[in-house]
Order: sequence, then structure tokens, then C-alpha cells
Amino acid sequence: MANVKFYAGESFPLEMHKVRIIQKLNLIPVEERGKAIAGAGNNTFLLNNRDVFMDMLTDSGVNAMSDRQLASMMKADDSYAGSETFTRLDKSVKHFFGCKYFLPAHQGRACENILSQTFVKPGYVVPMNYHFTTAKALITVNGGTVEELIIDEGLKIRSECPFKGDIDIGRLKEVIKRYGADKVAYVRMEAGTNLVGGQPFSLANYEEVSKLCRASKIPLVLDASLLADNLYFNKRREERCKKMTLHEIVLKFAELSDIIYFSARKLGFARGGGICTNDHDIFLRLRELVPLFEGFLTYGGMSVREMEAIAVGLDETLDEDMISQGPIFIDYMVKELDKRGIPVITPPGGLGCHIDAMAFLDHIPQEQYPAGALGSAYFIASGIRGMERGTLSEQRDPDGKEHFSNMELLRLALPRRVFTLSQVNYAIDRLVWLYENRRLVEGLRFVEEPRILRFFFGRLEPVSGWQGKLIEKFRKDFGDSL
Repeated sequence: MANVKFYAGESFPLEMHKVRIIQKLNLIPVEERGKAIAGAGNNTFLLNNRDVFMDMLTDSGVNAMSDRQLASMMKADDSYAGSETFTRLDKSVKHFFGCKYFLPAHQGRACENILSQTFVKPGYVVPMNYHFTTAKALITVNGGTVEELIIDEGLKIRSECPFKGDIDIGRLKEVIKRYGADKVAYVRMEAGTNLVGGQPFSLANYEEVSKLCRASKIPLVLDASLLADNLYFNKRREERCKKMTLHEIVLKFAELSDIIYFSARKLGFARGGGICTNDHDIFLRLRELVPLFEGFLTYGGMSVREMEAIAVGLDETLDEDMISQGPIFIDYMVKELDKRGIPVITPPGGLGCHIDAMAFLDHIPQEQYPAGALGSAYFIASGIRGMERGTLSEQRDPDGKEHFSNMELLRLALPRRVFTLSQVNYAIDRLVWLYENRRLVEGLRFVEEPRILRFFFGRLEPVSGWQGKLIEKFRKDFGDSL
């Protein structure tokens, strides 16, 4: 990454790219924002994008492409089978990961579905550093269970631990012994734990996990969707990795893995995904399901234009100037909020800035979904759409009892190369105002609750008329400002 210091002593991100294509944004008045979030059932997933000023819901499929990616899309070969576009993507993926076999899929959860259907049976367990919503849902649908084995530091809001995504090796050994190695479908490691602050894991920890898995003949699966951020932190925070190139780190992770899958909506800055392996038998087992669920083996449900963009995007992931922009913007936002006393996950991770809703709204009980309430209130205050990553993102136990999340987070994703520093400062300003008026915010309750993945399309209502009071206070403090 370029080392640029400012003579006056300030410290803030410097973009190593220039903006050449723009998309107009729309900031609607606070009263209209109140109507919009009510119409969406207080679920930011159900907002119309025309009502959103800054979309910080996710980094999935919304990262800015480079000029090289956009140019590559114009030479796409749209043949159903034997496409030259697939040949280029296949070559790019195999170079990036150093793997023998590649299977395309339309996105990350499609890969999770294929893996779960292949390996998970009733009574099986999948140990992991921490779950992701779709990964867990697909494992449980196939009769398996998930064991989350993240180190204790990983569930602390404030920490100096550089690799909070590490797996607890002692607990992993205990789970394998308790279930028996033959009942462990695979061990899954998520590069950049999505639900607990985008926290990375170390290469050293991954080596220990791999050694244990191979001794027990258990497949080790790497979810590489957020690998770009993880690589940045390996390079910056892990002493041995400082002397390695980014590609050397990738190849080492791949060498230690039995299966790698990724969402190219994150890794590669396009839309699609895929599965990689060096094991021929595993490749043959997984290959059977690609035409069944995804499409033919040379497109896997992806458009050829996106495939061309992924091929270039993977190459650009090996450029530290390209992958550093997200983490340094997140670092800036986290530190600025922390200075102002706003509770955030530390140290800054990847993917986005994560607000601790249980501390921000400590007067709201967990059964009234404080992270969801914070997301709703923040949209009213700013027009910014974030994502609830707490109890709403869990699902009820089989007996109908609410399963409380370890953390209640509002995730404010920072898609790569999308927002300017002034926009990030606006997001900080409105969050500071909301924190000073946080006692006006109250909880939410379900009015329509889906059984699976309820956070995607469930609908909620306020437990009181608190949103009207928040709008009145906004007008009092900001006058006719948007």
C-alpha cells in the first residue's frame, strides 16, 4: 500500500484511484424517510433504493468496478458451452488460488448449497469460527448442526486482538472428539467473520486448523468471500506475512485448504462465485450438482460479462492499493466514531463499520431487536441504509423460543471505491446526532415473521410512536436541512 503522510499531521484515507463514472444520489426529506421505513416494515432490505441516500446495507455486488473490468466485459463470449470467457475465468481462478479444479456458481450461497448437499447429513456437525446466515441455514436444512468456535476475544466489542476471527483450537479438538471425526462434515473457516465485525483470522491459526483436520481426515473449507480484506490484515498485522507477497499468502491459504468457495459479489468485485479444490474425488462429487442447480459447467448461472469482470477482478485483488481502500475507510470511520464516544467494534475490521446496538440503545431489551431499531432510526436520521446483524438475523429455536445473538450490531458496509470521504463524514455526523438523541428510540416487534431467513423479508412495527418523536427532534435541530 502506498505510504503517504500529510505535512500538517492529519491522518485520513487517501484514495489511490480517481472517479470517472458517477451515479446521482437522492436525499429525501426526513418526513418522507419516516414514511419509507414504515412502508418497508422497518426492514432496511425492503426499502426502495430510490428512497436511499447512501446504501451501506452490504458490500455484496455493489463494489465499484475498475476501468479494466468494464473494458473486459465488452469481449464476452456468450456461447452456452465451451465459452472463451469461461476459459479466461478458469485460468484466472486457477492462477489466483493455485488450484487444479474450478466449478462456477451464481454466488456464494449457491456454493454453500452444493457443499451442504454433498457433505452434510442428519446428525453431522460443521465446526466453524463463526456462522454466516445462509451457510448455517443450508447446513441445518440438511439435518446438520453448527458449532461456533471463535476465540473468546472474537466476541468482545472492544479488543486489541489483531485476529479476532481465529478459531479456538482446544475447542475444535473437543468437538471432534465429542462427535467423532466421521460425523464432522467439514470444518469451515470464514475469512472475515461477517456477523461479528468483519474480523480476520491469521495464517498461523489456519495452519493449526489445517494440521488438525488432516490428522483427523476432515475436509477444511475456506469461505474466501472476504479474503481480500483478510489478506490486507494478514499483510499489515501478521509479522511473517509482511515479508510475503499477497499472492504468496493466497497460495499458502489454498495449500492448507481442501475446498475453497467464494462469492465474487465480494471477491473480484463483480457478481458470481465458484468452488475450487485440488482433490479429484471431491471435484467429481461436487460437479454433479452444478448442472442440477446452477447451469452448465462453463457458466454456472453467471452472465458471461460478469465472468470477464471476475477474471480481471481477481488479478486486481493482488494489488494492495486496490484492496486497501475498504479497510482504510473503515479504519477512519471506526476511529472517528470511537473518539466521539460511540460504541463500535474494535479493532476496525473489514466489510464495514459495526455499531454496538446493545450499548448504543442499552434501554431496549434484546427481544425488541435493538440492532433493527437502530437501523430504522438511523435511516430516518440520515437516509443511510445499514444492515441489522443481531437477533433479527438469527432464527427461532425449534420450540419457538427466540435465539438471542451474541452481539447486536448495525453494520454500515463500505463497498470498495464507492463513497467519498465527505460522504463518510456525513454518515458519522448523523450517527453522532442520533447517539445524543438515542433515548427517543424504542424497540420493534414482528408483524410478519418468516420461518427461515426472516431478516431478508420479515416486517416489523415500532412498539410505540417513537419514530414521530425522532422526526420532530430532527426538524427542531436541523431546521429545513435534509
